[in-house]
Amino acid sequence: MSDIPADLAYTAEHEWIAAPDADGAVRIGITDHAQSELGDVVFVQLPEVGESVEAGAAVGEIESTKSVSDIYAPVSGVVTAVNETLEDEPATVNSAPYGEGWLFALRPADADHRTGLLDAEAYAAELG
Repeated sequence: MSDIPADLAYTAEHEWIAAPDADGAVRIGITDHAQSELGDVVFVQLPEVGESVEAGAAVGEIESTKSVSDIYAPVSGVVTAVNETLEDEPATVNSAPYGEGWLFALRPADADHRTGLLDAEAYAAELG
């Protein structure tokens, strides 16, 4: 079973969302299960800082040696940062999906942004 940190929220699309930082922004990435299924990540296209995104909308892509997959916004909000490390080192998504391999951060439009997301136990159940 993949490592599933208890302090994150998850989507059925295998993305995670961290608790808000001091500025109210949340980091978003893909789960260990997702990076494992993708294989070696070779390119990541992320949304632009300042871009407004809607929950469930495709906001970028992850390309691996196996396929190209959409990145979805797990919540609505405004993008506040992108992980620029991934430009030169996209495989960081594989080696540290819950750490240095985060994708982007956004300031949620709704204070109740975790409504409808899965906790670690529910996400583990989704994986079977």
